[in-house]
Amino acid sequence: MLLAHALGRSRAQLLAHANHAVGDAHAATAEALFARRRAGEPVAYLVGHREFYSLELEVTPDVLIPRPETELLVDLALERLAAPGAKGVPGGACALDLATGSGALAIALAKHAPHAIVRGSDVSPAALAVAERNAARHGVAVRFVPSDWFDAFAGERFDVIVSNPPYLAADDPHLAQGDVRFEPRTALVAGADGLEAIRLIVARAREHLAAGGWLLFEHGHDQAARCRALLDAAGYAAVASYRDLAGIERVSAGRRA
Repeated sequence: MLLAHALGRSRAQLLAHANHAVGDAHAATAEALFARRRAGEPVAYLVGHREFYSLELEVTPDVLIPRPETELLVDLALERLAAPGAKGVPGGACALDLATGSGALAIALAKHAPHAIVRGSDVSPAALAVAERNAARHGVAVRFVPSDWFDAFAGERFDVIVSNPPYLAADDPHLAQGDVRFEPRTALVAGADGLEAIRLIVARAREHLAAGGWLLFEHGHDQAARCRALLDAAGYAAVASYRDLAGIERVSAGRRA
């Protein structure tokens, strides 16, 4: 992957022409990429993109790298956007992606639910710039706005609110391992127990959901029971957690009655 990126060729082209010599300039570029990878830097940051929900997205160190398990959140949201009665705004269902980062969730929803009005928000201007470029690349009309959680949405209601918020505890050992070491800490860590952002979202989302609207969010592998308890205590209906392809309870959800 790194050599293909350095040469500006596809991996298929490399395989088809495996005996071709690599020039000195390209070799130096590739060796520099190899050295960065050996130091642990994520491949997605080195090549500048990652596929998510069959969409190639630009990624930079200003945003989290989209991961396959988060695609479950898109599946669940699309089911609800297609359901009868989704009518947060005139003319179609309305969805909000909180802490959008690269825009992965918002863009996937807009691409696969073209009838829906999709918004995305993030507190980071650099992340919003990446999201804007990704939306333009895929030709979707997502409106991205700067916002500290719900602050920019006073009086607005949505049929679906999704989020992949920070959910690691400050002392989580994963923060010192793998790709996570290079990702933005503010998009990863949420207080002493990892639930600080989720508590805020659960508490404030109800006032921004249309009647019958859904809140869906990703969380850690061992947080599902605590997330369901938060949803129950806040008065959500149909509270449930959903498993990803690895069998891990990865997403929890609740509906505003």
